[in-house]
Amino acid sequence: MSKQQAILTKEGLENLEKELEDLKVNKRKEASERIKKALAFGDLSENSEYDEAKNEQALIETRILEIESIIKTATIIDEDSFDTSSVFVGCLVSVKDLDRNCEFEYRIVGVGESDPLNNKISSDSPVGSSLLGSHIGDSVRIHIPNGSVRNFEVLNISK
Repeated sequence: MSKQQAILTKEGLENLEKELEDLKVNKRKEASERIKKALAFGDLSENSEYDEAKNEQALIETRILEIESIIKTATIIDEDSFDTSSVFVGCLVSVKDLDRNCEFEYRIVGVGESDPLNNKISSDSPVGSSLLGSHIGDSVRIHIPNGSVRNFEVLNISK
């Protein structure tokens, strides 16, 4: 678990709350049922089903504690209350990759919300952290972990 305070959008908070509810109401019960079923097999010393069920239960409980901690300490970004003069967590930002002459649109989100396949990038990612604070028209140099550098121009910032 990270000790760093999470930054979440309202949507990210809602998703975590839904996941927490599912873990507490459904996943806990399912894990408990698997443990009971595995216990019926007898000898626990060679009961792999029991070991797997107990490990799954431990993972569920760990995730519950993690989500509760995130929710308790998170800063929730109210996307309606900030202006779009600069890139901030929650913003939708359009950029042009000047090196490849193509455009991208990203939603900058908190770490727990990132979903690159849906163009939601973390504010801690190389692209996200480099874009934070930039303005429309700014050129931004982004150092990619593989050692390369990309040059982006900020085209638009919206909610």
